[in-house]
Amino acid sequence: MIYNDIRRKTREITVGNVKIGGDNKIAIQSMTNTDTKDAIATLEQIKRLSSAGCDVVRITVPDAEAAETVRIIKESGIRTPIVADIHFDYRAALKAAEYGVDKIRINPGNIGDEERVKAVVAACKGRNIPIRIGVNSGSVEKHILAKYGSPTPEALCESALYHASILEKYDFYDTAISIKSSDVTTMIAANRLVAERCDYPIHIGVTEAGAEKGGSIKSAIGIGALLCDGIGDTLRVSLTADPVKEVAAAKDILNALNVQGQCGMNIVSCPTCGRTKIDLISLSAQFEAAVAAEGLSDLPITVALMGCIVNGPGEAHEADIGIAGGKGEALLFAHGQALGKISESDIIPTLIKNIKKIKEERFS
Repeated sequence: MIYNDIRRKTREITVGNVKIGGDNKIAIQSMTNTDTKDAIATLEQIKRLSSAGCDVVRITVPDAEAAETVRIIKESGIRTPIVADIHFDYRAALKAAEYGVDKIRINPGNIGDEERVKAVVAACKGRNIPIRIGVNSGSVEKHILAKYGSPTPEALCESALYHASILEKYDFYDTAISIKSSDVTTMIAANRLVAERCDYPIHIGVTEAGAEKGGSIKSAIGIGALLCDGIGDTLRVSLTADPVKEVAAAKDILNALNVQGQCGMNIVSCPTCGRTKIDLISLSAQFEAAVAAEGLSDLPITVALMGCIVNGPGEAHEADIGIAGGKGEALLFAHGQALGKISESDIIPTLIKNIKKIKEERFS
């Protein structure tokens, strides 16, 4: 699949030094879980997220006092774009805009009357700050809920477009839309609906997805389904875990779909069967640990760990390097071509040696 052939065409917004939408890469986002008023802890977590590969970081700004941290972050010189997450207190949005935040996330329905929304729009428009409209199952307006009976995909879509129309009323179109639900199928359906009805860039993700394992699976299904439709310009994997793990999971999803070029090592390994004569399960775990320890995880190559010759070089023909196991030994191969046999104890050292050689030849 050539992703750009199916990707939904959207308008482009600029968030700090990151462009979202259009033909730009899909930006990975996460959110700090520090007390925003603790500026030092918040800044340190932003740095960790940035180092992990996070493109845009959101922080909660519950009040004007918390907005002071936006000022401190921007004065620190950090280049990672910052999104201020605003609920209820529109004055926090005005302060964040004043201090140079790169994007503001609001749900227009919970910050008061339209005059307050108008004030936020004016503050953002005057400083070229985009607005992300965030809608989820718990924030749908009463009149829309009454119409649909529950937060259905149709209700979520109508809520998002209703809020977009408020911004449009004040000639504001520098907008991103986010529709999230903890129900995966609802989230998928709602985003498909809104994608048909506007050209705003869409932020995708499954909200309240859960802990690392279950949340990653839900997110992979929801985000992956939309990406396969060509929908999604930026994303967040929401986990009850260290936010850095959200970034790793997001990269894994993008890498698995190869939607914008491989962004890390793709390890192909078979599930094992009665033909397998080496301890491939243990070997795979040891190999992943060795790759991480050597700092090779981000190398965009494919490595195959196959249990036997039956599904070795053939099924893993495209692998840059790989092994097919035998009894106490393995066949080393590259792009389907046999390179020779090695003992089982030499598999990981030999693979690491060859991977380093590939890195030197292709990426140095």
